[in-house]
Amino acid sequence: MSTSDQHTFLLHKTVDELADTKQMPGLYHPHRHGDPLPSTVALEEIIALGRAVLFPGFYGRSSLHATTIKYHIGVEIEQLFTLLSGQIQAGLCFESASSDQEGCCDCRRRAEELAVALIGRLPEVRRILATDVEAAYLGDPAAQNYGEVISCYPVIRALTCYRLAHELHKLGVPLIPRIITELAHSETGIDIHPGAEIGSYFTIDHGTGTVIGETCIIGSHVKLYQGVTLGAKSFPLDEEGNPIKDIPRHPILCDDVVVYSNATILGRVKIGRGATIGANVWVTHDVEAGATLKV
Repeated sequence: MSTSDQHTFLLHKTVDELADTKQMPGLYHPHRHGDPLPSTVALEEIIALGRAVLFPGFYGRSSLHATTIKYHIGVEIEQLFTLLSGQIQAGLCFESASSDQEGCCDCRRRAEELAVALIGRLPEVRRILATDVEAAYLGDPAAQNYGEVISCYPVIRALTCYRLAHELHKLGVPLIPRIITELAHSETGIDIHPGAEIGSYFTIDHGTGTVIGETCIIGSHVKLYQGVTLGAKSFPLDEEGNPIKDIPRHPILCDDVVVYSNATILGRVKIGRGATIGANVWVTHDVEAGATLKV
């Protein structure tokens, strides 16, 4: 067999092995012709539009004034609705077992309803983001003004994604919320699961390496520093030895808690109001209100 024939044989053999769907359970997603698939490019544009609507003048168009802001926000909302409807539909189709045209139409209608619902919540999202901006500004002596915080601070970029994704998560939208927060994770180094519940006036100083798990509950006026992990201590298993899903397994941080850099808090523990967790501390038990833990 010539060298060329050997190469051809190996290439065909590799294709046959890679195309054998029986050998890749969970790694192969069959989809019907015409079904949309979630697009990170489209979701990045959705994030950009969301930031432009929530922080007009800081993101999106570089020149806005009082006489044009309503027009520009209207255009951006229309674009957001169109893109978001398509991506939510992609998420619904990704999970749907239906293979008929009626099922696809149902996904489309449901996607539009969910997109409208999310857009209707944007004023409240902006209200709470404004508290996050204030917390970041007041919590950092280096911050010169709110504009600097909005434009530069990774925590605001990450929280904008998280708070949008969290609303989609509460609406029951599959897949899309997680992609949005993972895009923020890639951009900022801040990993917040969309299922976490985070109160107002929340901030993360520096931010890089921070992890907030799915079932975390965080009160108001909480401040974290870089490298903090709010994670799970262990994973209860079912009869087949698989982790049991959808159970509370991450910490609860009450109001006014401060957690310094590289601290690790694991399990369904409660950190009481006003408690301070020092840097590099490992916590797997409840902490009383007002207490201070140090290495």
